[in-house]
Amino acid sequence: MRALLFLLACLAMPLSAEEVVLGLSQDEVSISTNFDGSEIIIYGAIKREAPIPQDDPLQVIVTISGPREPVTIRRKDRRFGIWVNTEGLSVSAAPSFYAIATSGTWAEVINEADDLRHTISIPRAIRSVGAWSQVDKPQEFLDALIRIKMNDGTYVLKENAVDLQQSTLFTTAIRMPANLTEGDYATRIFLTRGGKVISRYETSIDVRKVGLERWLFNLSRQQPLVYGLMSLAIAIAAGWGASAAFRLLRSG
Repeated sequence: MRALLFLLACLAMPLSAEEVVLGLSQDEVSISTNFDGSEIIIYGAIKREAPIPQDDPLQVIVTISGPREPVTIRRKDRRFGIWVNTEGLSVSAAPSFYAIATSGTWAEVINEADDLRHTISIPRAIRSVGAWSQVDKPQEFLDALIRIKMNDGTYVLKENAVDLQQSTLFTTAIRMPANLTEGDYATRIFLTRGGKVISRYETSIDVRKVGLERWLFNLSRQQPLVYGLMSLAIAIAAGWGASAAFRLLRSG
């Protein structure tokens, strides 16, 4: 019903240019103690003032980007029979989470020039200023970072995952994992034709800790000594409890 009302409102809006009218299933994500991830449904319509061009099909790209943070990627080599860290590359800013969904294959939806201009693809979203001065082959380190992030589900590329109906209505779903970083998640929608971006729309999803998670997070930042002592006390209590239970089982 919510989606139907949204689409009716879109159709009632005055036409101005080929632009996106967007809806989200939720614009806030609350991280609690039992949080195991969240799925965001993104749906929208395209309003235009002229007939749909028939020569180049319309394509849609949806991205969700988490807060950027510095990351260090290290290479491990075998030295004297053990694996040790050797070279390392420090990336100035990489998204803590980055997901892309497209209505077609990557080659169909965007060209290299517009990808560079709008920093859409996963490699473009990673800022690696000065990488060539740190190591001989920085691209190997950046490829390793992307591979690790994609394996743990924090970087996602979903081609042909945006359902585009009659070049007017579109919808997609993006799964956000449990290990989210708190902050604003920039959400962008790009309309492209012939690989060129013709329109874009931006909004954000607010991801915040709540309840016990929020209290512990604030305590660790505002009173780190108290947080450390409390963590130590909990660890000691847990160890003593496990030891007592083991002795009880043995005596029984």
